Amino acid sequence: MRDIYIYNTLSRKKELFKPVTPGHVGLYVCGPTVYGDPHLGHARPGITYDVLVRLFRHLGYKVRYVRNITDVGHLENDSDSGEDKIAKKARIEELEPMEIAQEYTIRYHDAMRKLNVAPPSIEPRASGHIIEQISLVEKILKAGYAYVSNGSVYFDVKAYDKDHKYGILSGRVLDEMISNTRELDGQGDKHSPYDFALWKKAAPEHIMKWPSPWSEGFPGWHLECSAMSEKYLGSQFDIHGGGMDLLFPHHECEFAQNMASRGTSGVNYWMHNNMITIKGQKMGKSLGNFITLNELFSGANSVLKQAYSPMTVRFFILQAHYRGTLDFSNEALQASEKGLRRIMQAQKDSSRLTADTNAPDNPEMDSIVEKIYEALCDDLNTPVALSYIFDAVKIVNSAKDRQISLNAKDIEKLNTVFTDILGGILGICDEENGDGHQGVVDSLVNMVLEVRKKAKENKDWTTSDRIRDELKQSGILIKDTKEGTEWSFE
Repeated sequence: MRDIYIYNTLSRKKELFKPVTPGHVGLYVCGPTVYGDPHLGHARPGITYDVLVRLFRHLGYKVRYVRNITDVGHLENDSDSGEDKIAKKARIEELEPMEIAQEYTIRYHDAMRKLNVAPPSIEPRASGHIIEQISLVEKILKAGYAYVSNGSVYFDVKAYDKDHKYGILSGRVLDEMISNTRELDGQGDKHSPYDFALWKKAAPEHIMKWPSPWSEGFPGWHLECSAMSEKYLGSQFDIHGGGMDLLFPHHECEFAQNMASRGTSGVNYWMHNNMITIKGQKMGKSLGNFITLNELFSGANSVLKQAYSPMTVRFFILQAHYRGTLDFSNEALQASEKGLRRIMQAQKDSSRLTADTNAPDNPEMDSIVEKIYEALCDDLNTPVALSYIFDAVKIVNSAKDRQISLNAKDIEKLNTVFTDILGGILGICDEENGDGHQGVVDSLVNMVLEVRKKAKENKDWTTSDRIRDELKQSGILIKDTKEGTEWSFE
């Protein structure tokens, strides 16, 4: 197996990956809170961790990938007050909360399928693990790091900080948090404003509630991931992933809960993908720059100049390193669309190349394949990997134009690039998009070219040239050769 390096948020440096169990990977990723349509922000973690799983499996690891569904306990503004996000949506739409959770889970799965994101090994729901969460609260209470207040249970950050230091993962210092926090009278049941809920007592009108030793209520948002990751991956597992926006407070609170209940942070490598912004601003409904994935795929948003296929969106996301910011623009997506066409055309052309038995080995091919693997194993550096794939595209085009000859060995290496790596690891493939299946596009273009062929046979040069020019206006270039007419996207 190749060495893989991962940037660990905890140590703030790249580290050589050493699995808890040799040959196995345990990965937990925070999934969506299912109360609205999946949006562009959901695509980045979905694609990032999909590529990570694909890479590990390609290199021979057995992966258990757990991605949760949050369907209870996530309150407004990521706080311990206000209304449950799913319950609020259910009240507005006059539905049961679980109807809302099911509806938007289905929409999320559909969007991920279109983006060619493979499903996780296990996809637990918070509402299905109430017993485990209650048990976890009891352990934290017994350890002395929580308190009961008016039927709710809160994590005692001050007590925990004395023994373990709160803020290690996010780099925050409790004393500084205290100095910047104004103590308010009547702040509720908490002893301190930075304490967080493990269990919340439900109001009489609250629908989503369960019996517990403390009250009829529901678990805190942070609790679910600690409980479910331990259940399915053990008390210490390999990688915990999620968006940078979850680093604090969500993952910091998970870290503290794990230490309080089992004496370990529970995770060897904490990974965080960065955000997608629009004109430098975080995407949000209040800013009017919120774009759902279905709007991207259909073009049904005033921000969009056109519809963008799921593979264009996937390619756009992979062109930036997962830890870097990625700014949305129509221009960037259009450039991604054009780059994707070049690569997919080269993939198609490479499958048609004929080996020359007299051609010497092309040393550049060995270098390209090795550099792609090196980039992917170096903290999942997809933009560098794609740059070397474009080098392979140049070789395909040179061979297609008969500027160079390739032997069978080199053509097999191209197959590694375009099938094993591009399709298998990066997940870039032909797709169903707004124009229909790629195969349908091929058939239609070939049909038009057949009409042009007959026009040329009849010496109808006007029709022949018109077809050529109109195809070019549609972004399709044609080239007449001795063997016939070839076409490609511009």
